[in-house]
Amino acid sequence: MTTTPSDGPLRVVLVDDHEMVVAGIKAMLAPFLGRIRVVGEAIGAERAVEVVASLTPDIVLCDVRMHGVSGLDLCRKLRERDPECKVVLLSVYDDEQYLFQALRAGASGYLLKQIKSDELVRQLELAHTGATVIDSTLAGRAVDTAARMQSDEFWPGARHGLTHRESEVLSLIVAGLSNRGVATRLVVSDETVKSHLRSIYRKLQVNDRSGAVATALREGIFL
Repeated sequence: MTTTPSDGPLRVVLVDDHEMVVAGIKAMLAPFLGRIRVVGEAIGAERAVEVVASLTPDIVLCDVRMHGVSGLDLCRKLRERDPECKVVLLSVYDDEQYLFQALRAGASGYLLKQIKSDELVRQLELAHTGATVIDSTLAGRAVDTAARMQSDEFWPGARHGLTHRESEVLSLIVAGLSNRGVATRLVVSDETVKSHLRSIYRKLQVNDRSGAVATALREGIFL
């Protein structure tokens, strides 16, 4: 896959596990057909590998959080198959830890879903030239976070990829709280707690709550 600008519009494949999201992004990009063209789409990461291999797009624009294989895992897989593949991750999570994970996975960028259409096109064009594109609201915070992590002045669990909220959830389950107890303490829904726990299990490479607690106690990664 070439890293030099193409003669025609930028060729993009969209990946998300919700058809409505894909349709929304296509609608955002439709007014810019002279600069960018959606040549393919995949609902879910499993289908994406085949689609990208068959179409060899200039950019893969992919959601970070999907059921099953995540956008981060997909990025790693695509980059393993083709080191020149450019993947830009699109997310609702303005958390610098997701940004760091994306960059470690080899992503060419991390943008937030509230981005305006013209700015999205501009950022994708920059990524195609070889630049690493980061949402402006995250960039300054990421620099500060990186400096604090370098000097070990950051929350326990950060070096394992846990976000601050995930570290809070982990600490509360170490303390013995149920999912409902965690939800009440953090003033979030039960489903939000379950989502955090799934992410914690994946990042700590454990299968369940007891495994997460054991790892947290062994590594000292709780608040």
